[in-house]
Amino acid sequence: MNNLVKSLFILVLIPLISGCCAVAPKPIPGAERIGLYLPMLKDRSVAVVANQTSMVGKVHLVDRLKSQGINIRLIFAPEHGFREMADAGQQIMDGKDQATGIPVKSLYGDHLKPTLADLTGIDVVVFDIQDVGVRFYTYISTLHNVLEACAENKIPCIILDRPNPNGFYFDGNIADTSCRSFVGIDPVPVVYGLTTGEYAGMATGEGWLRNGIKCDLTVIKCVNYTHATPYELPVRPSPNLPDQTSVYLYPSLCFFEGTNISVGRGTPFPFQVYGSPSLPDTGFSFTPVSTQGAKNPPYEGIKCFGKDLRDAIKNKLIPVPHLNLEWLIEAYREYPEKGKFFNSYFDVLASGPTLRDQIQKGMTADEIRATWREGLEKFKRLREKYLLYK
Repeated sequence: MNNLVKSLFILVLIPLISGCCAVAPKPIPGAERIGLYLPMLKDRSVAVVANQTSMVGKVHLVDRLKSQGINIRLIFAPEHGFREMADAGQQIMDGKDQATGIPVKSLYGDHLKPTLADLTGIDVVVFDIQDVGVRFYTYISTLHNVLEACAENKIPCIILDRPNPNGFYFDGNIADTSCRSFVGIDPVPVVYGLTTGEYAGMATGEGWLRNGIKCDLTVIKCVNYTHATPYELPVRPSPNLPDQTSVYLYPSLCFFEGTNISVGRGTPFPFQVYGSPSLPDTGFSFTPVSTQGAKNPPYEGIKCFGKDLRDAIKNKLIPVPHLNLEWLIEAYREYPEKGKFFNSYFDVLASGPTLRDQIQKGMTADEIRATWREGLEKFKRLREKYLLYK
């Protein structure tokens, strides 16, 4: 090998080989960039919106800030609580954090939004909760209410951004604001493809807060993250999303919560199966039992027949850049008493009666998806204005 060939090998082939073998750098959440936001909190009275996902490495954000001498006056807790993980819908009581003695105020149940009394004496609010990128996952509604309260009381809000495990796509109907609820608070699709920081920018930038008020917003960005970056959550975001399979399936399977079909609450694999005693026996069954995080689940102690999706990643059913409506349509078609398939919660989840009407009329998944197209095109243009990551 002459010197010229050796030089070409070094300059061209070795970098190519190295590139093929290189491991993509791990995404770093905003919370771990503590040097960027710690100076903003020094000598100020701070409220923190946090839960069990608010980790800085292996240390909870509240513990880390307290160790740095930050004056945390109040902790706001979303659905499922602060450090603990309560059942979905379970009332979260106010109290004190046992580890630090800091007062904890629930933002779930009858008290969804911080009040003037809550924020009296607070100089800055820090929001750090891991989202999963789905409209009916209530952490994003808590974010909206916190931003609104901060804007109304002229208090700045700092978002410690985190990667979105479902951030690689957006899909679904755009929520109808005339049907606004805590599982559909803003006019976004079911899956919106934004991080918490990007969503906060959109909510305040588009005038979605009450009376169009703007929040003084700072986003501490993630590092090594794009919307194409796979991200496996290091901490379970809620009791019934135990792993990456459930996180990927949740946007499609959560619609079953508005039907008389179980999504596996009360089993070791919630949001990875669905079934009912009324569906035909095709060889797969499960029997829900009362468990921590799923007390008194639907069909407790009753055998349910349905579909097993625990191998959905292996079978390449997920991750995919769209919702799966076929499972919902198939279950409706096989359910013997059509009039009892949907319950009153379905229209709340779907932000109106349209999706239910479409399924009852026998529309296919492709036909339903065609009705979403115009709204999604508009949302695509809107989303691009607020992207912080490629």
